[in-house]
Amino acid sequence: MTREEKARVIEDLTATLKDTDAIYLADISGLDAGTTSNLRRACFKANVKMSVVKNTLLEKAMESSDKDFGELPTVLKGNTSLMISETGNAPAKVIKEFRKKSERPILKGAYIEEALFYGDDSLETLASLKSKDELVGDIIGLLQSPAKNVISALKSGGGTLAGILKTLSEKEG
Repeated sequence: MTREEKARVIEDLTATLKDTDAIYLADISGLDAGTTSNLRRACFKANVKMSVVKNTLLEKAMESSDKDFGELPTVLKGNTSLMISETGNAPAKVIKEFRKKSERPILKGAYIEEALFYGDDSLETLASLKSKDELVGDIIGLLQSPAKNVISALKSGGGTLAGILKTLSEKEG
């Protein structure tokens, strides 16, 4: 690889890191071609982009990006695959599901919206994180619940203030 090609790869990786809030580093060494192909298919289905990267180039891209990766570059040893997704928990779910049939991939570390996770022990935590859409849905559900109670109280109270207060007080108890 020429110096110009390396510079272009670093530039592309830097742009990718800047535009992404869910970055996973995994070790897929030891997987045969068929298993790796299956992993790539699983990633594709989950909207996770997976690519094998050279550690030195990724480290330089991390330094060039405007994000604070903390100690994450220290896990760049051996075989490293970069898994990128719009959804913070998608790569973790893919890894967790894939590991039901295989010992790998092993999670080296992750960067999710400024939070850093190190080691394979973090996999369970990352897989259980809620996505932005799930959180928004939960919040909307919580906000709608009190409004529904007030509306049902208004309907059942006969429209009088005393009836509404009586219905609301009965719901409290």
